[in-house]
Amino acid sequence: MIRSLKLFSVVLIVLATSQNADAQIFSKERIQNNATMDMKKVSWGYFLGFNNFDFNIDYKKDLPDIETERSMGFNVGLIGNVRINDYIDIRLEPGLTVSKRTLQYDSLYFLPETMPTKADLTREIPSTYIYVPLLVKLSTKRINNFKPFVVGGVSTALNLSSNEKNVNDNSQGDWRAKKNVLFYELGFGIDFYLYWFKFTPTIRGVFGLTDEVTPDVDPDSPWTGNISKMESRGVFINFTFQ
Repeated sequence: MIRSLKLFSVVLIVLATSQNADAQIFSKERIQNNATMDMKKVSWGYFLGFNNFDFNIDYKKDLPDIETERSMGFNVGLIGNVRINDYIDIRLEPGLTVSKRTLQYDSLYFLPETMPTKADLTREIPSTYIYVPLLVKLSTKRINNFKPFVVGGVSTALNLSSNEKNVNDNSQGDWRAKKNVLFYELGFGIDFYLYWFKFTPTIRGVFGLTDEVTPDVDPDSPWTGNISKMESRGVFINFTFQ
């Protein structure tokens, strides 16, 4: 998550530097690019980006935490924006979000006589979400070719990699997750008005509202038996073109 914040900060610095090459950011004389762009009632665009997910896990018993190894995933999708007024927009951003997390278990989750192998102590959880957020964007007044904003809302996701209906579970090496997931999101960004289009980097925190684990058939399963609730959380860094 820290690396994601650093990457986002670097992008903003580079963009601000390039925009400020000929004049001061707050100069009243600066020519505005695409001066009427935000007057459209409905506008469209697309986004590309990265994600970094982990899990927030609640436990039934006091055992060592299950460690989550995170890896960088990607996001891609479309944007539909409805202008309410100069400061409020409603956005729908349907897209595809791909990520992978790996759970690392402590041997204390297993009975001593079972002698768990390295494969038993590890579970890879790939997630391919059809992701649909509904967001409210609250912007400041435009300052020359910049407009900061905050954004928040709720989202629903369909996990195509869930295996929820799989007859096999962790006893056969198959992790099963819930297919339908709900999230809430909070973030911020800056609209950069370039000569031909509007470019917007955003960073959002994503927080799961629903339990994603499908318990194994065995209630004492070492993989799911001690999990009371497991919710996704993560960071999105998206780059929007409109």
